[in-house]
Amino acid sequence: MTTDGPQVLDDPQPAPEALLQELQLQRTINEQLADQLATATRKITQMEYQLQQLIHRLYGRSSEKLDPAQKVLFAEMLQQLAPQEPPTQAEPPAPVAKPANGHGRRRLPADLQRERVVHDLPEEEKPCPCCGRVREVIGEEVSEQLDYVPAQVKVIEHVRLKYICKACQQRTAEGGPQIATAAKPLAPVEKGLAAPGLLSYVIVSKYDDHLPLHRLEKILGRHDIDIARSTMCDWMRQAAEALRPLYDVMVREVLASKVIHTDDTPVDVQDRRLDKTRTGRFWVYLGDRSHPQVVFDYTPNRGRDGPMSFLAGWGEDTLRYLQADAFGGYDGIYAGNAGGTVVEVACWAHARRYFYNARKADHRNSAQALAYIKLLYEVERDAADLSPHERAAVRQERAAPILVEFRQWLTDLQAVHGGLVLPKSPMGEAITYAFNQWTALCVYLLDGELAIDNNASENALRRIAIGRKNWLFAGSDAGGRTAAILFSLIATCQRHAVEPFAYIKDVLTRIAAHPAKNLAALLPDRWASGDA
Repeated sequence: MTTDGPQVLDDPQPAPEALLQELQLQRTINEQLADQLATATRKITQMEYQLQQLIHRLYGRSSEKLDPAQKVLFAEMLQQLAPQEPPTQAEPPAPVAKPANGHGRRRLPADLQRERVVHDLPEEEKPCPCCGRVREVIGEEVSEQLDYVPAQVKVIEHVRLKYICKACQQRTAEGGPQIATAAKPLAPVEKGLAAPGLLSYVIVSKYDDHLPLHRLEKILGRHDIDIARSTMCDWMRQAAEALRPLYDVMVREVLASKVIHTDDTPVDVQDRRLDKTRTGRFWVYLGDRSHPQVVFDYTPNRGRDGPMSFLAGWGEDTLRYLQADAFGGYDGIYAGNAGGTVVEVACWAHARRYFYNARKADHRNSAQALAYIKLLYEVERDAADLSPHERAAVRQERAAPILVEFRQWLTDLQAVHGGLVLPKSPMGEAITYAFNQWTALCVYLLDGELAIDNNASENALRRIAIGRKNWLFAGSDAGGRTAAILFSLIATCQRHAVEPFAYIKDVLTRIAAHPAKNLAALLPDRWASGDA
């Protein structure tokens, strides 16, 4: 069957306008999907990074050393940045001296107590097997063994003699005989059982060996001595009060420093009102080379009142440098002391840590940033033995150009890869931290007495980090202040290689009768030199 006239198509072609609308709709949908994918990718990357950080904190190494592959990743760049030295003729390696005894064992200290045990031949072996005559001693062969004698506990009886005059039978106003008694020796713990040696043992065991008091209670119990941990806690409080005048001298010494290193760390503090613990704070302040004291301070929280109170008045008379992390609580110190005479010095170890933590998310860029920082530390290693003036000159010559190139590289990285290096990504946060602290990070170039990082104060705080894993918390705010005094003395002893037990025992024995105007002679550095 046929029909006349034009045929109408069942599927007419769409108009060009409809095609454009459909294409635009598909483009919009694709853009939305791309945005959602990018957002999801960023979230996944961030969550993977957080997961890696948690796993590392739980099971990973604490060291921030780079893998060998990372060390050689930018070897060519390091060679280009490093100063070129003229080739020198290679010298033959120096012969390695072998230990005198052949196996590398160190000699035992000569001042150790020695017990001589002589081993002789049996009587039946002394005659000569050839002629039968008795053989004569021609020498000896000596070998050493190191033995351990458990701690000795003894009782000191203070006998105070009494005198009376039997000739005149002098009487008191009450009618009794006139008796003269020898003076009672001064004691760090009034009416207490503990002598200076026992006090020093408890203090060093708790704050240097990190033994909690309940373990010390058991150790003393092995000697059939029953001393409750509450009693030992009271001993340390009284000992700290006896040592407080010396602690105050240490604080004044630190505040006389041109450069102070500071840092803080949290500590759990028991709060009987809340029936739980809350977070207190330990602060450490390190004096410079002319005032080599280590002082700890305790505050109930991390408010800015802590450092502001401790450093009140510091820097009002002359230029000072405070090296710390980027904690905002220090900002009032930099801005509020006599028109800004306290200069902020940032820490390159902190900045490096940000780039190091970004190595999983952005391996290539973090490795290059770490390579730049490695060059800065190589300059410090080469200038370690120089005078402050010479060190500053070397930094200006070698480190300053590295910093200029490093900053330009970070700027280019942000500009070129602004869409890839996200502000909230680990690499983006590292770059932001570096830029925010850049001026303070470069201050160390100006003075050879300044350090490139704040590792000295972090190392001083490490004893608290180790200790709280054992004794877990402080009993009260008063206990925190007691700990600050005792930590200060032990840390300063460590700084000057002074044996803390002997030092604290001697100071506790002498401090009550020591002239107040000459207390500085009892500081660990001067005590070690014999000035006390």
